[in-house]
Amino acid sequence: MRKTFNQRAYRSGLEDKIAKELALQGVRFQYEPPGWVPYSRPQSKYKPDFLLPNGIIIETKGQFLSSDRSKHKLIKEQHPDLDIRFVFSNSKSRIGKKSKTTYAMWCERNGFLYADKSIPPEWIQEKLSKTQLNKATELCKREVKQKKS
Repeated sequence: MRKTFNQRAYRSGLEDKIAKELALQGVRFQYEPPGWVPYSRPQSKYKPDFLLPNGIIIETKGQFLSSDRSKHKLIKEQHPDLDIRFVFSNSKSRIGKKSKTTYAMWCERNGFLYADKSIPPEWIQEKLSKTQLNKATELCKREVKQKKS
C-alpha cells in the first residue's frame, strides 16, 4: 500500500511518518534518491529509503527479512564509507519465530545504528566526514549522471 504526504507516494506507513517528521523539522531530505548503491551478490543494486543532507542513509523497516539482512551486510562490506542506519517499527521484534535474536541485537552485532519509529534528532544534526558525505551523495546520484551522458 502506498501512503501519500506532500504529493509523494511512500511504500509504508513508517516511511510516510518519517517524511512528515523530517518536513516538520525543516530537514531537506531525499526520498528514494535517484541513484542506486551497487553491490555484488553476484550483481545487484540498493535504493535507500531516505538520504539526509548530512549523508546519513535511513532505511525504514517493519519486517526485517533474511534477504534484507544479507543485503545490508554485503553493502556494508563493499561500501564501508556509507553510513546506513535503520528505523524499525519495533526493534524488539525477533528475526524469526524460533530465534532469540531481535532486530536490535542483529544491528548491534553487525555495527549498524538503529532507532524505533522515528529518526533521533542527533542523527539529523550529526556531521559526517566529507568522505562519507561525498560517497553517499555520489552513489545516490550515480544513475542520474549516467542517464544524462
